[in-house]
Amino acid sequence: PAAAPPPGRAVARRAMEAARRRLRTVGGARAWRSALLLLLAAALGGEAAEAEEPRSSRQRGDEQCHYYAGGQVYPGEAARLPVSDHSLHLSQAKISKPAPYWEGTAVINGEFKELKLTDYKGKYLVFFFYPLDFTFVCPTEIIAFSDRIEEFRAINTEVVACSVDSKFTHLAWINTPRKQGGLGPMKIPLLSDLTHQISKDYGVYLEDQGHTLRGLFIIDDKRILRQITMNDLPVGRSVDETLRLVQAFQYTDKHGEVCPAGWKPGSETV
Repeated sequence: PAAAPPPGRAVARRAMEAARRRLRTVGGARAWRSALLLLLAAALGGEAAEAEEPRSSRQRGDEQCHYYAGGQVYPGEAARLPVSDHSLHLSQAKISKPAPYWEGTAVINGEFKELKLTDYKGKYLVFFFYPLDFTFVCPTEIIAFSDRIEEFRAINTEVVACSVDSKFTHLAWINTPRKQGGLGPMKIPLLSDLTHQISKDYGVYLEDQGHTLRGLFIIDDKRILRQITMNDLPVGRSVDETLRLVQAFQYTDKHGEVCPAGWKPGSETV
């Protein structure tokens, strides 16, 4: 069966039909005035219908379109939630603008130390967020970046990982052997964002979930934000691609040329 017209459009159609009947059955100026009033009502009803349709269409779209930020942190956790079920804070992190300042306590070489963004002045920084300690995808990323930190340091770049866990949870995870789900010794700092303020400033904090998305930010040696990567929770990030991006930005900084898709050191530029 054909779908019923929207309420606003149905009202407009009835008003127009009434106007036609009025003109056919009653003559004179009064009939014309009545018909004009009815036609005016029809026009207003049509505008209301046009206004209603996009709203209802958007509502239906929200129901059909799912924001895959729910991902699986733990096996079996609900992975797909509607748009309306998630709330991200407005990010202060903007490409080509100064990166939002941060400071906090980190675990560095097994000890608690205060760390701040300005400690990396004059260096590139890969600053990445992960959802939670003692999870499943997160350690694969953190260990991969830690194991290859010397490749980043060779190009004047440091790496810092951050989550909303406490410094004590970070330390416990580091002190847990990898065979038992821990990280083991780390060569990169794990920053604690227990207040969630850093995560909110960088636009990665999921208010309803209490943890962050997999956001990665490349900050240059002048503290300018050059690149943002945001992953849904089930998929980890690539160390190779992050390294390539840092190398590409550094090349353009030095030579003033632009790098085409897939550029790697030694490849032709534009």
